[in-house]
Amino acid sequence: MTVAYWIIAALLGLFYLYAGGKKIVQSKERLQPMMGWVDTVPMPMVRTIGALEVLGAAGLVLPPVTGILPGLALAAAAGFTVLQVLATGLHLSRGEVKETGLNVTLIVLAAAEVWLATIWL
Repeated sequence: MTVAYWIIAALLGLFYLYAGGKKIVQSKERLQPMMGWVDTVPMPMVRTIGALEVLGAAGLVLPPVTGILPGLALAAAAGFTVLQVLATGLHLSRGEVKETGLNVTLIVLAAAEVWLATIWL
């Protein structure tokens, strides 16, 4: 279980660190080609989502490594699950059914991480 937790934590952590970092630092024009939804969401919200993604990535890794408040890893994984459910809803509301594949994959990984964190931590 420990190995599975760390594999998924690494995958999710790298993904959200990258995606969140882009949302924090790039302009709407630079984000729009790969994240079409940014045209319908105010940029302060995009920046907030990016910051939450970066903090969540840290939350998956740092608490279990340091032993300080390891329950935060469970909260981070649950937060990513909720985030992707909402993102899937946004894509579906925009008629972007094809774009939901990544969201579904991230939901499955984050939900597995919730389960693993519940057992392991």
